[in-house]
Amino acid sequence: MSDDSLVVNEIFYSVQGESSWTGLPCVFVRLTGCPLRCSYCDTAYAFREGRRMTRAEVRQRVHALAEPFRRSGLRVCREDGPGVRLPLVEVTGGEPLAQAGSLLLMRELCDDGFTVLLETSGALDISRVDPRVHRIVDVKCPSSGELDRNRWENLEWLRPTDELKFVIGTVEDYEWAREQIRSRDLARRCPVLISWVHPLTPAQMDPSLKPVPEGHRPLTRRELAERILADALPVRFQAQLHKWIWPADQRGV
Repeated sequence: MSDDSLVVNEIFYSVQGESSWTGLPCVFVRLTGCPLRCSYCDTAYAFREGRRMTRAEVRQRVHALAEPFRRSGLRVCREDGPGVRLPLVEVTGGEPLAQAGSLLLMRELCDDGFTVLLETSGALDISRVDPRVHRIVDVKCPSSGELDRNRWENLEWLRPTDELKFVIGTVEDYEWAREQIRSRDLARRCPVLISWVHPLTPAQMDPSLKPVPEGHRPLTRRELAERILADALPVRFQAQLHKWIWPADQRGV
């Protein structure tokens, strides 16, 4: 595939539902395709569905959705830097780094003046991503079925403006994540997020997803939060805000 084009699943405007940017208006560019099959994946439709678009077409659509904010010229304050232009732009998937053109697209969106976020599985090399991009990097826990896909070399490329995210659905996930956070001193590298696995709806259960390993003990949202507090973990507990606002399996939000 040429770097000049990308296979795009959807482009939409919504509220940022995760990370330290939660609650802010955001344009999402969801790319098609992913080499992983995490047990809890809620966007399996992005494994295959999509249409080819040039980078110029993608940028044109992003600018069109962002136009009301451009006219106002207003920015939002962030404690870690100057005012941020809205809306944010997040490149997500699927796995966006599986398409070479995503690197050029993110660079161009930064050149356009947007604050750009990247949501990535942590299984692919993040070192070539434009340094202006805020990289939100997953660390795959045991219940994902993709533990062996963690690319630990990526830790060396993290900056304070990046974020690490552990998606946790079981006691075994939590205990493993707690050990990684402490033994690798992850909170000194960048902010660390812990997200609870929201149960999939029947429509989201793709047969290609990995099974949760036998013997895993599910955790509720409350139990997860209470364990974090009891262990005094230096993390941000997050819920997926969009799933509190809209149905959990609704697309384009």
